[in-house]
Amino acid sequence: MQNAPESSLVGEEYEVEVGPVAHGGHCIARTEEGRVLFVRHTLPGEKIVARITEGEEDSRFLRADAVRIIEASKDRVEAPCPYSGPGNCGGCDWQHAKPGAQRRLKGEVIAEQLQRLAGLTPEEAGWDGTVVPAEGDKLPKGEVPAWRTRVQYAIDTEGRAGLRKHRSHDVQPIDHCMIAAPGVTELGIEKQDWSQMASVEAIAATGSNDRQVILTPRPGGRLPLVELDKPVSVLRVEERDGGVHRVHGRAFVRERADERTYRVGMGGFWQVHPQAADILVKAVMQGLMPRKGESALDLYCGVGLFAGAIAERIGEGGGVLGIESTKRAVEDARHNLQDLERVRIEHGKVEQVLPRTGITETDLIVLDPPRAGAGKQTVKHLAGLGARRIAYVACDPAALARDLAYFREGGYKPRTLRAFDLFPMTHHVECVAILEPAAKGV
Repeated sequence: MQNAPESSLVGEEYEVEVGPVAHGGHCIARTEEGRVLFVRHTLPGEKIVARITEGEEDSRFLRADAVRIIEASKDRVEAPCPYSGPGNCGGCDWQHAKPGAQRRLKGEVIAEQLQRLAGLTPEEAGWDGTVVPAEGDKLPKGEVPAWRTRVQYAIDTEGRAGLRKHRSHDVQPIDHCMIAAPGVTELGIEKQDWSQMASVEAIAATGSNDRQVILTPRPGGRLPLVELDKPVSVLRVEERDGGVHRVHGRAFVRERADERTYRVGMGGFWQVHPQAADILVKAVMQGLMPRKGESALDLYCGVGLFAGAIAERIGEGGGVLGIESTKRAVEDARHNLQDLERVRIEHGKVEQVLPRTGITETDLIVLDPPRAGAGKQTVKHLAGLGARRIAYVACDPAALARDLAYFREGGYKPRTLRAFDLFPMTHHVECVAILEPAAKGV
């Protein structure tokens, strides 16, 4: 391990008063000298001792952990998870906050990002300022929603399963993850010796009893004989090409949403919270209000979740084009929607495939881009297609706000925005924005 540079401030401690929450699971504080600190494990309004974890004398800002609470917020609780806190697992950001406070903090982040990056107030975005929990996630004090249906375990040098520490490759071994869904916990990953593995991903489908583990061996590592506590299919990530290959059992899991079954192969993308797919489909369909015979685009369509939902509602006279960059997801989407002749799925990046389609107009658009957002050029293209409504599904409020600003340049404004707490205990939040042409109502 290299020694820290002489200018490093790592390990230095400052007594500070904590300011507002910031995007990323931390709060902002300033030292008496005016240094900006991004502090984890604290809450707005607290007085704390912050220990620097990253940064040097000339850094624009410093990262820190709250290692001692001098004056606690009324929203503070004792973290239910024994692996939460400074220097431990980095998976949860808000274990130390009451559930209602977590949602308020997420709402404050959304509002700040909308104002700073899009120049929008909540009212202008059509948002009531609330972040809505999933049904069943409101639990008695001290209990944590067990929602995470996909958990990526890192393996330490002794073969123990654990989770990464915050902004680190170091592994925190665990014997139980409190936010893991019961279907993941029942596999007993934490009890096994994974000595030759680099990581083990566990997947518990909510639309079926399908269970899957994806093993990534260390260089030269051999697969263990996998004997877990429940029947499970096993996949392997190949060292040579990074591809995922079936070892035994199904190469996919079956998920269910909007009264359809979706095949999700080789560890492909599906919403992690067990209720998320249904919640998001409902929000998108309520916002778009598809009509019989309409045409629609489903961009970054994954295994076809929104394309299937729209196609069911527009009837045989309409049509849906889905675009997805992951080859296996395209295969799954085509399989999942094969009974819907009005759906076509194209493989490739949205910014490359969409111009090639020759489509010059459409009635509806739904896009669920990766965390970085859709970007200026793609948004400009979409704004030129004359859609009467656009649904934007966002897992990152900063990317959403940036793209909303681009849509405004293209003549679209938010009609409604809804926020859902589909990642309890973390700083992540899911939003659905419905946009319409600014020049006219619908």
